[in-house]
Amino acid sequence: MAFPIPASYGEWRHCITEVCGLALTEAFIHQRLAALENPDDYMTRNVIALYGEPHRRQTRTWFARALNELTGSPALDRR
Repeated sequence: MAFPIPASYGEWRHCITEVCGLALTEAFIHQRLAALENPDDYMTRNVIALYGEPHRRQTRTWFARALNELTGSPALDRR
């Protein structure tokens, strides 16, 4: 079954936590943010190839927001 690409933070969060069953822990979020910032990361290159650079940036923003909600402090600047 194909799933649409999330268009909002709520859709993205539902996808991660409900559909994929992943916990948005601080460690997981930091891991994903580091990968999304690494142009040599295999999965990051795949995300860009499949969905484009704007989607990579948006996903990075959603992970940063999730971290902010979890810890109460901004993860990084909102480039």
